[in-house]
Amino acid sequence: MAIRPGPLNLITDVDGITVGNAQSETVRSGVTVVLPDQRAVAACDVRGGAPGTRETDALNPTCLVDAVEGLVLSGGSVYGLEAMSGAVAWLGARKRGFALGETPVVSPVVPGAVLFDLPNGGDKDWGETPPYRDWGREACASAAREFALGNVGAGTGAMAGNLKGGLGSASARDGDLQVGALIAVNPFGSVVMPATGHFWAAPYELDGEFGRRGWPSALPAASAADVFHGTRLDIAPPAPGGNTTIGVVATNAALTKAEAGRIAIMAQDGLARAIRPIHSQVDGDTIFVLATGTHVLPEAPLERLMQLLRIGAVAADTVARAVARGVYAASDLGDAVSYKSKYPL
Repeated sequence: MAIRPGPLNLITDVDGITVGNAQSETVRSGVTVVLPDQRAVAACDVRGGAPGTRETDALNPTCLVDAVEGLVLSGGSVYGLEAMSGAVAWLGARKRGFALGETPVVSPVVPGAVLFDLPNGGDKDWGETPPYRDWGREACASAAREFALGNVGAGTGAMAGNLKGGLGSASARDGDLQVGALIAVNPFGSVVMPATGHFWAAPYELDGEFGRRGWPSALPAASAADVFHGTRLDIAPPAPGGNTTIGVVATNAALTKAEAGRIAIMAQDGLARAIRPIHSQVDGDTIFVLATGTHVLPEAPLERLMQLLRIGAVAADTVARAVARGVYAASDLGDAVSYKSKYPL
């Protein structure tokens, strides 16, 4: 059966997943929250050399917590980590969280990751009250199945090399299996081929979701040296901690934490298919996986293995598509030039 996008071509095509966003174009930053209807098995994989994360250790298969209440992606670097506190407060007030015994107070488990968007020209003069905690609560309250892409949520102030980055999402259906990806695209590397408007993710495009530009008639030469000689790859000057692409993959498959962890590792390859270079010393690339568990996998070991391999492969392609969609949907912001402005069709 051919793999096709879901009806919305968003991560929320996975049953039981909603997404909320909060942002400010004045601040040029924002927060994205992914909330499953029910607690969901989760895992993560961190590949970048400058990550900013919270509660990722809890997702280790050896740890006590078996599921999470939500996941948060945020701008703001270290300040953005407070977005997870806002989400925790919102969920806890609604008695959504982990409970051990008869305690009346639950503990929402909400891991998350941040990207670096501090020097993008927005008004960051927030003193001792950064807005991210409030945005975390606001994003939870606005969570829904439909949401915008581009300059929203954690993608509001993002940059993709020298192009405006953004929030991207895509989905895929393979029979009863559902896979979706949500990516805040803010890499040091480039999402387009040298001196062209062709996305590195072009081979994975479905139904013209990021412009139908395809491959160039002749592929341009591109070596690692291009990164450090000129701007042919549309990259930005490197800065420690100054970048990062973060995201969530969701599936309706019933996975263990260990299986979800392997899917997260495989899904990271989607970033490598869509961004060049990736996983550098100045990126904090992190991918989370949420498994809602409504699609039961076979118990027979070989059949289950084949299904897991399929999920990982589809996840990687879907991540690559979400990266390109995030940049394609972004619009100019201040002096940040969008893909559509630089490479009009």
